[in-house]
Amino acid sequence: MSITDDEIATQPRLWREALAGLDQARDLLAAPGEKVLVIGCGTSAFVAESLAFLREEAGLGVTDAGYASEPRVWRDWDRVVAITRSGTTTEVIAALRDVPAGVRRVVVTGVADSPVAEFADDILDLAAADEKSVVQTRFPTTFLTLARAALGYDVEPAITAVEEALALPLPIDLGGLDHFVYLGTGWTHGLAQEAALKIREAAQAWSESYPVLDYRHGPLAVAHPGSLVWLFGSADAALADDIRRTGATVLLGSTEPLVDLVQAQRLAVAIAAQRGLDPDQPRHLTRSIILS
Repeated sequence: MSITDDEIATQPRLWREALAGLDQARDLLAAPGEKVLVIGCGTSAFVAESLAFLREEAGLGVTDAGYASEPRVWRDWDRVVAITRSGTTTEVIAALRDVPAGVRRVVVTGVADSPVAEFADDILDLAAADEKSVVQTRFPTTFLTLARAALGYDVEPAITAVEEALALPLPIDLGGLDHFVYLGTGWTHGLAQEAALKIREAAQAWSESYPVLDYRHGPLAVAHPGSLVWLFGSADAALADDIRRTGATVLLGSTEPLVDLVQAQRLAVAIAAQRGLDPDQPRHLTRSIILS
């Protein structure tokens, strides 16, 4: 499935279909009172950050997020949730192999019979949301929608809002833009990081991501009339005014952050088309990192 045809547009339908697995997702992701570590690489690490914030916000217990590729001091986690679309990522497999005995290992993947299955006690199979493209779009958003529902959030408004947004043209004038900045707060910081990665991967564009209020602490220095600064999950008017003084274009996020992420995916595809690039096959990248 290519991000240049219907992959982005099919996301709301896939999200609704994924909710059929809500009971299993509650069992694997909510686990009230347990201490949970969520890990991944690349896109999956950003999704892990968002999930960790949402689970703690829901009052379900201490939840940490980390990169599977980064060594860490082991804490008394009861469960490790590993996110890997392909199920073949070397660092994720290595991290799960090192999980102490007795800790429940949950794998979220698009390929249930992949090598990571050997190290999983439970698998949340999202094969319907898998994609052939190197660049991820619908797999992470499908998982986040299912995870939010499993944690007790009402996701129907998000699904409806994205359907409405996808029915309209992208509300951004691409002319003169050469710099793309995404700012998030709380669980949307992970979404902002993912949005910035999408435009780097798909369009080879200069992009950055930061916590909303940290943007004044240095990164604002490079804002200029070619910058687009997009605030996810925040409508900080004072910060927006500070950014506009640089000549940059400011977008205040939707009340539903997943609308912003899907629109950012659309923007990445549009910039890739403008530059004559194939957004499905970024240079130097592969669908999965497998190390010898």
